[in-house]
Amino acid sequence: MCVLCCEIGGELVWQDQHCRVVLPAEADYPGFVRVIAKQHVGEMTDLTLAVRDHIMAVVWTCESVLREIMEPTKVNLAALGNVVPHVHWHIIARFSDDRHFPNPIWGEPKRQTSSTDHIRRQTRSVSLPASLALALTQAFAVQ
Repeated sequence: MCVLCCEIGGELVWQDQHCRVVLPAEADYPGFVRVIAKQHVGEMTDLTLAVRDHIMAVVWTCESVLREIMEPTKVNLAALGNVVPHVHWHIIARFSDDRHFPNPIWGEPKRQTSSTDHIRRQTRSVSLPASLALALTQAFAVQ
């Protein structure tokens, strides 16, 4: 059974008929957003063109909000699906001094992030759920 079909996958921020946006519990990365397709498919091309375009528009909206709130050095977008073969996008705020930078967050850490920087990022991320929900609701309001 697919974990993304059975579980929400994090703190639910917003959803519509095609996807949901969650904040996964990633203690080292408070600026981490995931967009999960509601339909169980393994690849983006398994979705209709309209649903693909919609999901990507949601990803772009999330990236914009993440950049505004978190002010990262870089934003990583990833749609791996190697472990969980269900279409989902990771949108991750990255900082030049985060534990893994410049490598992906799933690899070996390169350093410890200072507690001051981590607390500052956690503080910024507090407004992330409401900001994402507002931006997504405004962008994708049903006409």
